[in-house]
Amino acid sequence: MRILVTGAGGFIGSHLCPALAAAGHELRASVEGCDAVVHLANIAHTDASAAELHRVNVEGTIAQAKSALAAGARRFVYLSSIKAARPEDAYGRAKSVAEQALLRFEGLEAAILRPPLVYGPRVKANFLSLIRAIDRGWPLPLASIENRRSLIFVGNLVDAILRCLEVAAGGNGIDAGAGTPPNDFESRGAGRPNIFELSDGAPISTPELCRAIGRALDRPARLFPFPVVLLRLLPGASRLVESQVTEDTAIRAVLGWRPPFTFEQGLKDTAAWYRAQGG
Repeated sequence: MRILVTGAGGFIGSHLCPALAAAGHELRASVEGCDAVVHLANIAHTDASAAELHRVNVEGTIAQAKSALAAGARRFVYLSSIKAARPEDAYGRAKSVAEQALLRFEGLEAAILRPPLVYGPRVKANFLSLIRAIDRGWPLPLASIENRRSLIFVGNLVDAILRCLEVAAGGNGIDAGAGTPPNDFESRGAGRPNIFELSDGAPISTPELCRAIGRALDRPARLFPFPVVLLRLLPGASRLVESQVTEDTAIRAVLGWRPPFTFEQGLKDTAAWYRAQGG
């Protein structure tokens, strides 16, 4: 398959492109002559203005989809966010609007993926800060948090993107084993056509995540109790308190996808990368 990946130089794109090449796909620099587009090039944080989020995440996505159709590409894999399921800010609303726009395109086979927090080698922002804090033995006021959060290792996300592309291509579809659903990409996902939520598996709490990171680093996570109501008032800390759970039964049932890496394997790979960088 000839595939254009927008945002190829980003965190996820840097993992996806080598995987596509290893699977025998041809990476293209423009949409001309492509069979499929994987659209990753969006603003991936919530600090941008609503106008900028709309311009890049909505208008940019629509423009890319129009270009794909005009050039003859029919498969369009869009990396959305679980925040689009229940929009509570401008970022989530922009993602939701972009999803709905894609679903209205006639002749475009749109696969929309809604990942939770993505981690793995080369991760940045809050997840990297948490790794550093645990590695350096900093006491963290997170022991009292009782939330549930889904996560996905970047290797599992890449595998899900490959699954969407290969099922559509008809060459590497679902194994017709016992109990496996038919290769029916038009089936409903997450209550809507071709929208799939993702995760590594069962959700975990923030204290459990910290302890798992500590095990991967071979360092104890030093957590102490602190009133959760006060944590919610601290900039950045409120995200560690909230629950955010995805439901990946649709992609498992419709596309036969299973995450190839466990949560523990994902953290181990992330910790190995962190150590290799001098962490």
